[in-house]
Amino acid sequence: MRSILHISILAISLFLISCAGDTKPKTPFETLVAYTKAISEKDTTTMKLLLSQETIKMHEQEAKVQNVTLDDIVKRETLFTENQKQVRYRNEKIEGEKATLEVENSFGTWEIVPFVKEEGAWKIDKKGFANRMVEDIEQKNNQKIDEIINQGRQP
Repeated sequence: MRSILHISILAISLFLISCAGDTKPKTPFETLVAYTKAISEKDTTTMKLLLSQETIKMHEQEAKVQNVTLDDIVKRETLFTENQKQVRYRNEKIEGEKATLEVENSFGTWEIVPFVKEEGAWKIDKKGFANRMVEDIEQKNNQKIDEIINQGRQP
């Protein structure tokens, strides 16, 4: 039942956003809906407009290192595959100029997608997502080291 509700909300939101024209998404969820629509339509321009400035800088650096265009990176490094039929979300949290939304990935696990408000519009902060992944890895490694030390063994 909950999935049907999410699909219905997604369909209604897609319709409302498509009718609204150039209106900026008003919530992180609306940004996510616009982003998934842009992925399915292969609309790289809109995808870039929905990404934070820091994310664009990160992608520009990556493009330079790989000797490809920014558009190549934006198309390749999406939050979803263009064939993903359903995008489920939960737990939207807005705190000032930052927000998060949990999104189910194609493997069925939930990931936290960070957003940042820039110039009055919510943008997907993939740079923040990358930073969070690095922090999680470092924290897990530190926990393992602590466990080894506490057991009296050396790594």
